[in-house]
Amino acid sequence: METQLLIDNLTNPALLFFFLGMLAVRLKSDLEIPSNSAKFISLYLLFSIGFKGGQELAHSALDAEIFWSLLFGVIMALVVPLYSFFILKPKLGVFNAGAIAAAYGSVSAVTFVTAVSFLEMHAIYYGGHMVAVMALMEAPSIVVGVLLISLFKKDADAKASCTSLLKHAMTNGSVILILGSLIIGFLASEAQAEGIKPFTTDIFKGFLAVFLLDMGITSGRKLNSFLEQGWFPLAFALIVPLINGCIVAVLSSVLTTSDGNRLLFSILAASASYIAVPAAMKLAVPRANPGLYIPMALAITFPLNITLGMPLYLSIIHGT
Repeated sequence: METQLLIDNLTNPALLFFFLGMLAVRLKSDLEIPSNSAKFISLYLLFSIGFKGGQELAHSALDAEIFWSLLFGVIMALVVPLYSFFILKPKLGVFNAGAIAAAYGSVSAVTFVTAVSFLEMHAIYYGGHMVAVMALMEAPSIVVGVLLISLFKKDADAKASCTSLLKHAMTNGSVILILGSLIIGFLASEAQAEGIKPFTTDIFKGFLAVFLLDMGITSGRKLNSFLEQGWFPLAFALIVPLINGCIVAVLSSVLTTSDGNRLLFSILAASASYIAVPAAMKLAVPRANPGLYIPMALAITFPLNITLGMPLYLSIIHGT
């Protein structure tokens, strides 16, 4: 791994605010971001990245690379939960294995947004179509997770049909906002986009820092109860995402020569959903334990990717 790249990432102010949030929890501070403010900031981040992605897409040629990138994203969202389920099932049971597999097959929009900020900080180009790849990866893994539970447990408490699950995943607020913003950014002229640039671009890093502070507080609160679950979930949350990211960092060279696109593919493969999937699993598989799959994705895999993951994947990309 490139040492300077790692140091630059670990001293990124946004990331340091994440650690400040975790430290505040350890010190039993009353520091807190109001829930309404945190929700607004998360919506803003999705709006901003979607709109900017649409603008990038509008200036890109719609070629075969975009089609194959979208297809590759969907394949990742189908394959990752399949093998994850069989790794998890012997230790954690069918219900938890299905929910965790769905989380790790899906994606974290916040990790993606942080990776985009990382690329912009290092002036590395990425294609606007990668926003669409992220949005398409939300739903397939949820359906795969529930299907696997239904297949391996005859009395599985999988209440929702695949149709309703797909609808729930695709109408999730984060998916609607980022896809809608992507389309609006694509349709807007350069002059129109310039008019809202102070909102979509200039304040982005500041809002990201505040949001990561809130994520640090949330992660710190969930960490203790999760660690009581034993070593296996912790090992999975640390090792499997890194393996996924490293493999895709190499494989993505077949699709694109863009270092930025390859890094975003790696992050999408390595990240885990802690918003869309928990909402869907609560509906479809209430017997799965959210005390496992939410802290795994949020308190372990998320900080792993934004600290060590991004420099590691980019180092592999530079070497291939």
